[in-house]
Amino acid sequence: MSRLHRVSGRSRLGLTLSLVTALCWATLPVALKVTLQAVDPLTLTWFRFLVAAVLTAGWLGARGRLGGLSTLGRRGGALLALAAVMLVGNYVFYLLGVGRTSPGNAQLLIQLAPLLMALGGILVFGERFRAAQWLGLALLVAGLGLFFRDQLAHVDATPGHAGTHAYLVGSLLVVVAALVWAVYALAQKQLLVKLGSMQILGVIYVVATLLLWPFAHPTQLARLDGLQWALLAFCALNTVVAYGAFAEALAHWEASRVSAVLAVTPLLCLGVVALVHAAWPSTLAPEPMSTVGWVGAALVVAGSTTVSLLGRRRAA
Repeated sequence: MSRLHRVSGRSRLGLTLSLVTALCWATLPVALKVTLQAVDPLTLTWFRFLVAAVLTAGWLGARGRLGGLSTLGRRGGALLALAAVMLVGNYVFYLLGVGRTSPGNAQLLIQLAPLLMALGGILVFGERFRAAQWLGLALLVAGLGLFFRDQLAHVDATPGHAGTHAYLVGSLLVVVAALVWAVYALAQKQLLVKLGSMQILGVIYVVATLLLWPFAHPTQLARLDGLQWALLAFCALNTVVAYGAFAEALAHWEASRVSAVLAVTPLLCLGVVALVHAAWPSTLAPEPMSTVGWVGAALVVAGSTTVSLLGRRRAA
């Protein structure tokens, strides 16, 4: 596992896959927030991994690609186990955070994940951190500060929100989710040296399903109505599509450029929240945002994009 992964150079495909991932992640928090009204976080996460494991195993089996784990060796196996545990942690912490805060806030804070991935790519894969990227980092921090301050100023007065304490706890959980996701992403990228992206994800989904099984309550699923089942199915399929596209994007494009595209996800999510609230006001509370909050969100996106996109590899 000493050789570092090198991208294929198919930049258009990498861009397309990155955009698919961004769209999936922009809509996911809204669906999760609504689904959590009927299913507990661990059961919801277990079901998402179960569906992902079954579909991915079927896809790999149809193409004769279920094997290959023997090529990893001991270090590769340990790295795969680390990736699996980190992804489980990301799902659980993020879902617990979404349940206590708003979808838009959760999606903005999880933006720390691709930033941390980009920084990790600089350290692990030899990308250069240029002077202009420090400006991007400053913009991101300032944007988070403005957005979070605006949220706290309005959350208690906004119907449908649990209050400041729950909001703070939820935000902290999302930050933890971002940290463990970055570790997963870097491990996933290095594993691409030995295995295909879907092979890696297939193993991770199976391990995650088994890890969460003792804590899940499948009987809750029998009480769901048609709309809740549709949302649950969307959350599960979103897992397969988003992470499949993300893994393939890393195979074709630099980690810094993938994370730059993912930077638009928070703005897309805020737009989805606004649309859902306008169409079904009783289903989802609005984001407690003023102009200051929107400026902060824009700064986060601009800062994350600057940090990610200006990164480049050192000459070999």
